Amino acid sequence: MQATDTNLLDEAAHWLARAHASDFSEDEQRELARWRNRSAQHEHVWQRAEQLRGQLNSVPRVIGKAVLERPRPARSRRQVLRAVAWALATPSLGWFAYRQLPWQSWTADYRTAKGEFRTVTLADGSLVRLNTATALKVRIDHEARRIRQLAGETLIETSHAAAYAALPFIVETDDGQMQALGTRFIVRKFDGSTLLTVLEGAVKVTTAGSGGSAVIRAGEQMRFNGHDREPVIPAAPQADAWARGILYAENMRLQDFLAELGRYREGILHCDPGVADQRVSGTYQLRDTDRILALLAQTLPVQVSRRTRYWVTVAPR
Repeated sequence: MQATDTNLLDEAAHWLARAHASDFSEDEQRELARWRNRSAQHEHVWQRAEQLRGQLNSVPRVIGKAVLERPRPARSRRQVLRAVAWALATPSLGWFAYRQLPWQSWTADYRTAKGEFRTVTLADGSLVRLNTATALKVRIDHEARRIRQLAGETLIETSHAAAYAALPFIVETDDGQMQALGTRFIVRKFDGSTLLTVLEGAVKVTTAGSGGSAVIRAGEQMRFNGHDREPVIPAAPQADAWARGILYAENMRLQDFLAELGRYREGILHCDPGVADQRVSGTYQLRDTDRILALLAQTLPVQVSRRTRYWVTVAPR
């Protein structure tokens, strides 16, 4: 699919969203049929859409309507449509696109799009910095201050305001809960696990399944899932660099570096196995990921090739 087909892909993404809506009317069905009949290319893209739709059967139909009607920044809405459109153009990446669409995050109280950062001040005065593609639900009541982290990564600085001092501050993921003990800490949600990094103070971790707990202190980090905890290890250097808009690398494998960089840009960022073990060190400004790729090409024996804007490969020069 060529870059000149962008409008067609956006139209297809629109129809895919509408087809999942609970109020998809007969008039709209006829309009969709006319759209498909405009050209062979329209029909081809729609067939791709149907393939993706088959992978989305577990998504409630009302989500389609939410995509179009839920208030959100224009940039975030465009990214949702682009993720769908990318899957339409490249059906083999349908599952990837499904994972990129924040289905479970659309009901969040606070969220960021891919490549976006945000700082939120909670009612108790605590600061929460949201990294790329992050979603949270927040509830503060007479029992606790509670954050449900659905996706992404946060840097949390708890408040010591007297009016809330008696209320526990708890962050929950699918893997368990973390209770702050007067602290500054980072929570990153992975598929199937959570990584906690404590920068100041301490955090008590209780896993969801086993109920076992451990206290992680400043300068330490630990990964855990619903049943197990990995050993506590020293915190990664510059673990909070992203909060300053920086991607920090210290003798990092290129493949791992590109995986991190890919969190901040749309589409596919692929590392050829031939250069996966090249080493990267330095601090990189995340506001311009294309500039970071250009720097890699200048400093390493690699070349950056673009099939489209959304499919980039780093390979041997």
